[in-house]
Amino acid sequence: MQSDWKARHTRALREYLAKGMSFSETAAAINARFNTAYSRNATIGRAKRLGLAAAARPGASLRIVPKRPPKARKSVLRQPRERHIPDFMPRIPAFEPTEMPKLRCAGVAPRHVALVDLEPGDCRYPYGGDVEGEAITFCGHPRQEGFSYCTPHFQLTRNPDSLLERPAGTAVLRLVEVA
Repeated sequence: MQSDWKARHTRALREYLAKGMSFSETAAAINARFNTAYSRNATIGRAKRLGLAAAARPGASLRIVPKRPPKARKSVLRQPRERHIPDFMPRIPAFEPTEMPKLRCAGVAPRHVALVDLEPGDCRYPYGGDVEGEAITFCGHPRQEGFSYCTPHFQLTRNPDSLLERPAGTAVLRLVEVA
C-alpha cells in the first residue's frame, strides 16, 4: 500500500475520475501506469481530500463539492417526566424546625492561656476560634483530678442528668511465664 501521492499521480486521478471510472478501476489504472501500489481506499481518500468524491459515480461530472455547514438542530423542549419513588425506598419524614436550647454557662472567668503556656495541671477548655483568624486560648484554672477540665467546665461538658463517671484507674499487670 502506498500513501504518498505525487502531483502526476493526483493529475491522473482527476483525469480517470473525469472519465467516469470507478475508484477500483482508477486505482488499477494508476498502479499500471506509474508502477505504484495504491488501493481502492487510498484513491477514495485522496479524492475526498481533493473534493472529488462526488465524481466517483459513473456519469457524474468532475466538480468540486463544497462542504456544507452542519444544520442547526431544532431545540425540543421536553416536558419533565413525573418522578416516582420506588416502594422499597423509605420515606424521609418531614421535620419541623425546633428552637435551639439555651447554652449553659460555666460561670468562670477564664485566664486565656496560650497552648504553649499550659501547665500539666491547667484546665484545657478552649475559648475563641469562632471567627477567622481569632486566637484560641484555654481556661487555665486548676483542673479536676483525673480530667482535662476544671470542675465548672467538667460539669458544662457533661449531660446534667448523667451520673458522674469515675476516671479509669491504673491497672497493674503481672507478667507470667508460660512453659
